[in-house]
Amino acid sequence: MSGLFGGKRENMAAVANDGKAETVIGSTTSVEGAKIKSDGNLRVDGSIEGEIEVAGGLVVGKTGRVMANIRARQVFVAGAVKGDIEAPEGLDITTTGKVFGNITVGSLQIEQGGVFRGQSFMGGEGIAEPLMLEGPDQPLEGELAGEA
Repeated sequence: MSGLFGGKRENMAAVANDGKAETVIGSTTSVEGAKIKSDGNLRVDGSIEGEIEVAGGLVVGKTGRVMANIRARQVFVAGAVKGDIEAPEGLDITTTGKVFGNITVGSLQIEQGGVFRGQSFMGGEGIAEPLMLEGPDQPLEGELAGEA
């Protein structure tokens, strides 16, 4: 089965539970300075400048250009995104995809040729961060006799 981008990725077609994009921004459409909110899925083949908040999945097609901070359950990028991404279920960047910005995701998959430039923070909500830079368990010299 080919994916939404003509590639071999089956999971791309299943952006959300039913895999259907309720809203599509076509390749000849541009949206500037807007906050786009959707309770469903969104596919972008045109350009968006602003903010995107999607309860379902977001697909940025090969011709899609997004300059926005994104919050979506799952994000697939085959075009270009400049902005921060929050995707608790994951971010997939295809061979033609480019992401420039910080990401907070449950998982990250980048195909060979895909580009990601930024910082990534992955899953693990509620997991305590280990203190890798803790001091020694033993008192230092001079502390034994109460000297400072």
